[in-house]
Parts: sequence; structure tokens; C-alpha cells
Amino acid sequence: MKRLLFSILICLMLITPAAATCNIIIITDPTGKDPNGAAAGSMSFQQNMFQSTFLLSKDKHFAVLSGGEGESIPRLQAIVATIQSLNSGATPSQAAALASNYAGIRTMVGTPTQGAAVGGYFHAYVVIVDTDGTITVTPYSGGLAVLPAGKKGAIIHLLNTPGNPMYGTADTVRQQTAVNMGKNIRDGYSATYILGKAFEEVSNDAGEKYGGGGTNLVSGITTGDMFTPEKLNTTGYPMNTPYSKVCPTDSWSVGFPGADSYQVCPIDGTPLKTIYAYDALINALTVTGQTVQVSVYGTDEMGLKETTQEIVTASIKKHGYNNLEISNSINKAIDNGLLVGINYVEPKDVNVKESSRAVGIYFKPLPDHRTAPPWNLPISSSILDLIGNMQTAIGLILVLLVLFRSRLFKSFK
Repeated sequence: MKRLLFSILICLMLITPAAATCNIIIITDPTGKDPNGAAAGSMSFQQNMFQSTFLLSKDKHFAVLSGGEGESIPRLQAIVATIQSLNSGATPSQAAALASNYAGIRTMVGTPTQGAAVGGYFHAYVVIVDTDGTITVTPYSGGLAVLPAGKKGAIIHLLNTPGNPMYGTADTVRQQTAVNMGKNIRDGYSATYILGKAFEEVSNDAGEKYGGGGTNLVSGITTGDMFTPEKLNTTGYPMNTPYSKVCPTDSWSVGFPGADSYQVCPIDGTPLKTIYAYDALINALTVTGQTVQVSVYGTDEMGLKETTQEIVTASIKKHGYNNLEISNSINKAIDNGLLVGINYVEPKDVNVKESSRAVGIYFKPLPDHRTAPPWNLPISSSILDLIGNMQTAIGLILVLLVLFRSRLFKSFK
């Protein structure tokens, strides 16, 4: 923990502060049995959203969201204190209450079975949906607000970031989004679906639109770096803009901006469907009978995991959990330029666990900043190197002849 804290402190010296201005936790199944029954997420108009998005414990199934108007170091201290308390058995309300010890800081904490809470500096609504369908939406401002254990409901914090062109809309949108989340919970939608719809509403109506991202507390799935900023001191992906195009028949997809070049599926010619970022979040977090968990190792290239996920899912849908077919599909994607910077994979590089619907892909980055592997030609590459060297030698001789022709002529005579 000390080493991690020191590393993050060094990082904070290089970047401007971030504060997630929209934090949401939703619980639709307080028993913890529904794999999509609890979700959390953050987004903002600000930069560096990877600082405040979410921290997820896959073992203890809690999420911590952070934000506020305080400095980065107190926020980090509040996060560490919150995680330590949760690991020690604290309830969400006990853990979130610690944020009040740090000026201007907010933490929001939730688990599938113990409820949720927000503490410190915040402007939030707590939504509770009773078994008879009654929806209660209560405003809170600072201190501590709690969604009790055993209750269906949600918590939403929302403020506008200075500089946001839609500044001044947060109060109205916060309340309306809370009401709509309550209606969706009452009507039986999953927490992951409701999170995506809340992101849609907030990004469109309040302008706090940059990811960020989300997490499925029950199943331990996150959106990872799908929407977070690629570079320091920049904003994340706009959640209310197109994210990818997908083929409805075989799930082939391509992300933007590359998707601008495709109108139909290159596999079967089907017209492609445009997927917005908030829907991509729902698809990434929601577990279904067809859900495949894809892990990528060996490279951290931006967007590589998401593209690989789509390729593997399409391959499994067509050929089943076959590591040979999966590797062939990945290699075709490399040839087509959908995956760049990595070498071809072999069946042994694909680890398949059909019982848990999981696939691990072990990539090898290409050397010397290459984007594509060398062509698979019918002659050895060493022969090409030899020919190239010979051509170089001949070229050097020709240069010498041109530059020193008069001296060579005299020597010859």
C-alpha cells in the first residue's frame, strides 16, 4: 500500500486535479444473486477521469467512487482510508463517512448486499423503491446519505463543472435522472442497463459527458479503459457520441474513428448498426448467456482489448470455444488492419475456459514500432535480407563510380 501510495503521489505531481462530477450507484437486487443486480459508474466534463472513476474489489464486491472540489492528495488519502475500512469489514455508510475528514472530498461506496452510501462533499438524491412499487426520491447535501441494506434503489451525485457549456443544469437533471432511475428499478430493468441510461440522460442534458466508465459489482466486470482519457490532462470519451458500429448477425464490430470507413459488415454484407458509448457501456457490463469474458495479456495498447473482445465473441458464436478458430479470427483481423502492433497468435496463445465463458489471449508486441507482422512469403526472410544486402553493395559501387569516375579512369589508364 505504501509503494502504491508513493507511486500515485509522483503521478499526481504531473497532472491536473480531477473530480468526478457525476457518481452513480444502483442496486436492483439486494440479495446479490442477479449477476447484473448492482452497478456503479462516474463521468465528468473534467480531465483525467481515470483518477476518479471507480475502484472495484472483485473479491469483496464493493466499489468506491470519488470526487469533490478538494486537492488530489487528500482525495487519495480518503480513498485509501475508505478501502482500508471496507477491507476491515466496515459497512458502506461507515466507510463513506470517512470522507468528511477531508476538506472538499467525496466518496461513494456500494456493495450488492449491504447497500450504498455517499459521504463528504456532495449534492445527491437517494432513490428507494419499495416492494409495492413506491418510489421515494430524497435530496441530500453534504455529510452522509445512505441507501440501506436490503433495499432496491440508487444514489446519484451530480454537479456541473466550471467551463461546461451546460453549466446550471445539474440541479434539474440530478432530480429527473433520480426519478427515472426509480421508475426503471420499479419496472424490473437491470442495474447495468439503468446505469447506461442514466449516463445517456446526464451526458445529454447536463453536459457532464466524458468517461469515466462503470463497473458490475456482482460479476466483477468493469469497462476498464474503454472511455477513460488516453493521455494525461485530457478528457475521456464523450458518452453521448457514437462508439462503434456492429453487425447485427455475427457481432463483428469496429470502433470509431475507423468505423467511418465501414457501412456494411465485411463478412456478410449486412448494414452495420451504430452503437453509442452509453450503450457500449451497457453491453460491456451486462452478463448474458452469450457473454464472453476476454482477457488480453502482453500489451496495453488503447482499444486493443475491446476490439479483441468483439472478434473473439463473433468467433465463438460461429465456431464455439475453439482456440484454433479463435486464433484464425484474430490473425484475419491483423491482416485486415483491425488489430495493429501485435504479432500473429497461435492456438497455444489462446487459453479457453468454456465452463466459465472465459478466454485469455496472449499477444506479443511487434518490435521497432511496427504496426503489422511481416508477410508470410514462400521464401525465407534471410534470403530477402541477403538480396537486400547485395543490392546495397551494388548501389554503393555505383555511387563510388559516379563520384570518383575521373580518378578511376586515370588509375585505369
